[in-house]
Amino acid sequence: METDTTRQALVTGGNRGIGEAISRHLAGIGMKVALTYHSRRQEAEALAEEIGARSFALDVGKADQVRELARRIEDELGPVEVLVHNAGMTHDAPLAFIKEEHWDSVLDVNLKGPFLLTRALLKGMIRQRWGRVITLASAAGVIGHAGQTPYSAAKGGLIAFTKSLALELARFGVTANAVAPGFIDTQMLAAIPEKKLEAYRGMIPLKRFGRPEEVGALVGFLCSEAAGYITGQTLRIDGGMITA
Repeated sequence: METDTTRQALVTGGNRGIGEAISRHLAGIGMKVALTYHSRRQEAEALAEEIGARSFALDVGKADQVRELARRIEDELGPVEVLVHNAGMTHDAPLAFIKEEHWDSVLDVNLKGPFLLTRALLKGMIRQRWGRVITLASAAGVIGHAGQTPYSAAKGGLIAFTKSLALELARFGVTANAVAPGFIDTQMLAAIPEKKLEAYRGMIPLKRFGRPEEVGALVGFLCSEAAGYITGQTLRIDGGMITA
């Protein structure tokens, strides 16, 4: 797999879980990595120092913060050529009990954030006639999850966003793809009771949860020259769980 290791990558929510694995993988193959975090500043700064990256605080749903970050990165590090939308959040509850502000916050982070940041950084990719936009969707965006209506709606929206973006950007040599993980062994799973985890594991033909490093490797492939003919796709990484 050929990868231009001089590429500048930005990974949102790149300090924990899947985002950390993506940041580590891209840095490991020699890319210049900038990662954003919303909380846990010391943790993010320690990771950035360890892998030779830069870390930036960001609320991806705030347009003014996104504009300022885009300006800083382009001034200090150069044009972003690989943009990975990983930042996410959820408020889980049956729809009848979801508060409007929780719906708005989930959509702001998971769907509005990628719109704001892609819009802010796209011109650099277009000028260079090369770029990769990768969104972390979810199995929830493909098959839905009970109790996660806003999260599922946002992730489904990301998949449609990615398809439309791919059509707009193809003539500029910029690809756009979504990665849809299933159950991945991160801090989020650690909070789930073991009995429920066993039920989830039973839904997976491979009979195990995915590893964050496996998602990081898939994102790394999509960043490579070898993936230059893949665009507008949603790549499922779920152990065979999704069949529709």
